[in-house]
Amino acid sequence: MQTRRNDLDVTNRVQTTDPASIKTELNRLFRLLYRGACHSTMDRALQDLVRLYRGEFPGYLGCDTSYHDLQHVLDVTLAMARMMDGYERSRNGTPALGVRLFQLGVVVALFHDVGYLRKARDKKAKNGAQYTLVHVTRGAHFLKDYLPEIGFGEFAAVAGEIIHYTGFEKAVAEIKIRDPLMRLLGSLLGTADIIAQMADRCYLEKCRDRLYPEFVAGGIAAQVDADGKEKVVFASGEDLVQKTPGFFETAVKRLDTELDGAHHYAASHFGGNNLYIEAAARNVSFAKQLGKGDRALRRTPPDPVTAGSKEK
Repeated sequence: MQTRRNDLDVTNRVQTTDPASIKTELNRLFRLLYRGACHSTMDRALQDLVRLYRGEFPGYLGCDTSYHDLQHVLDVTLAMARMMDGYERSRNGTPALGVRLFQLGVVVALFHDVGYLRKARDKKAKNGAQYTLVHVTRGAHFLKDYLPEIGFGEFAAVAGEIIHYTGFEKAVAEIKIRDPLMRLLGSLLGTADIIAQMADRCYLEKCRDRLYPEFVAGGIAAQVDADGKEKVVFASGEDLVQKTPGFFETAVKRLDTELDGAHHYAASHFGGNNLYIEAAARNVSFAKQLGKGDRALRRTPPDPVTAGSKEK
């Protein structure tokens, strides 16, 4: 079996650091499902997303979070599209997503982490990671303004609720969506966000070297309780890696309950095997071995696909 490259997806075929590679795969899946339909909205959204993360979008600085970078967003979007494909091909009496909801699913996936990006006039934060605890709400505000610009204004309000499936600012039960298909998109998006990052071949290295610093900046690594005492949640990057198996167990429960088992649509897409869950499980198994002291993290992730904090 060919060794998986660090910059490729779970199929070892699509380059997740390259927007053009992701675009080709998104369009291929779309055309197979909806022959003759126009995918210009997806193309426009992807182009705008890249401009945002590279610091070329009016009013915004480029991405400066090394874990929640452009590669992460592209990987999540690819997983989202694959699960929507799996749903469309395996549904039995349930309503179809259709052209517009498929494209909406791609758009909300592309912009689900846009709340980490700082505005050009931002004087509050030195790094986007400082918005970790509120980044989903910030992203919802962005979508409400952006969707009308690409002809999807009727989804502006609900899209702001859909991306809350990726965070913990709201419990899933508190997300105000009644339409079953919109709730499905939310479950698919929340699922894609979990399985894509945990299936990344360099997930553990990224947790240690990139996610932990973001947790420190965002107030996740240490928290203050009601009595004003500081509680250390993650003492170091290594500590975060060691706690990955526990996080995976919690994530699996969330996937199966709060997110309605939507991960099974990935298996439908792949024809039986869920390559994302399998890759994530391998990472977790390796993390457990690290705890025994007989292994070391040696993989070199691709450079963070960020634009720094240079203003445009």
